[in-house]
Amino acid sequence: MAASMNNFDLTGGDLQWAQDVWTRTRAKIEAQCGRVGSGIPYIARDGRYGDKAAESIYWWTNGFWPGILWLMYAETGSKTCRRAAEAVETRLDTALAGYEGLHHDLGFMWTLSAGMDFKLTGNPLSRVRALHAANLLAGRYNPRGRFIRAWNKGHSGWIIIDSMMNLPLLYWASKEIEDPRYRYIAQDHADTVLKYLVRPDGSCNHIGILDVDTGALLETPAGQGFASGSSWSRGQAWALYGFALSYAHTGERRYLETALRIARYFTGEVSRFGFTPPVDFRAPEEPKKLDTSAGMIAAAGLLFLAGISENAEKDSNFGTAMKLLKTAEASYADWDTGRDSIIQMGTAQYHGKPEECHVPLIYSDYFFMESVYRLLHPGFEIW
Repeated sequence: MAASMNNFDLTGGDLQWAQDVWTRTRAKIEAQCGRVGSGIPYIARDGRYGDKAAESIYWWTNGFWPGILWLMYAETGSKTCRRAAEAVETRLDTALAGYEGLHHDLGFMWTLSAGMDFKLTGNPLSRVRALHAANLLAGRYNPRGRFIRAWNKGHSGWIIIDSMMNLPLLYWASKEIEDPRYRYIAQDHADTVLKYLVRPDGSCNHIGILDVDTGALLETPAGQGFASGSSWSRGQAWALYGFALSYAHTGERRYLETALRIARYFTGEVSRFGFTPPVDFRAPEEPKKLDTSAGMIAAAGLLFLAGISENAEKDSNFGTAMKLLKTAEASYADWDTGRDSIIQMGTAQYHGKPEECHVPLIYSDYFFMESVYRLLHPGFEIW
């Protein structure tokens, strides 16, 4: 990475909290691994995960379970977790081979599965898988509009804020095979997202629809938030972390400044809600809809941002991250090892299905775990 991670001065109560939480997390995931194994979880129902891959091997969250398993392996050397992660990675080969079912979320799916495998074990096949995924992601690039398109048929000009978290796969590939094309594509896309989706106050649109021939902005639909012009909290978290990562990989200060601006906005908003984010910061007060996943993603991004920046906001960003993590752990964590999932009360989208509102989401657990792991191992490079 262009920007190096600095160590946190984690002492006293914060250090004890992180160590205690990791101990409970280890017990929880080891028990869960025995039940889930090479299944690919998404939402836990009545304390049990199903296998999302049985419904869709292409689903965007299919990389988070192997990501959790690799984090556990990195800490404990668990052969059980490693075997399960490798088995999921092999199952995902079906998605690579299927091709047409893949969307824009190749980074989410293969950075945390094959990418983590290669980083930790040096598996050459995992390297090839991650490079294959990077090529498929680069293949979605529109050179006229300078963006990576979201979704497939009927969405030729669509970009989304989530995409910022997929760019590290391209930055990695560029460095891995010493080819700047992947980095150029990632930066072009990041600049287009910055231009059209990030607002002056640090809030973000979820979706932008662009002219496929010129790249001009045509429309900003509501997406997974309440309405066009509102503030979907998970989207703000994706942007915060994503721009911080783009700065870390490129050293371009406009990305750091953008991440800091979004962090200021997110901190101001989430503090109004007691550090448990609503699904949308600008939605009506009723019905009350919370999304703990937004808080966990933002916490991971804020910790990363605090680690790569030496400005006056470093302590503030670290403090907000700790408040988000401790609030979620105290109010919404399920530590029963007989039940699947840790962080409860996630919501997939504001206008989504009732059965996807206030539920445990696999990515809430992943980013909670990543955050605690980073507190204990601040220099570890994941993305």
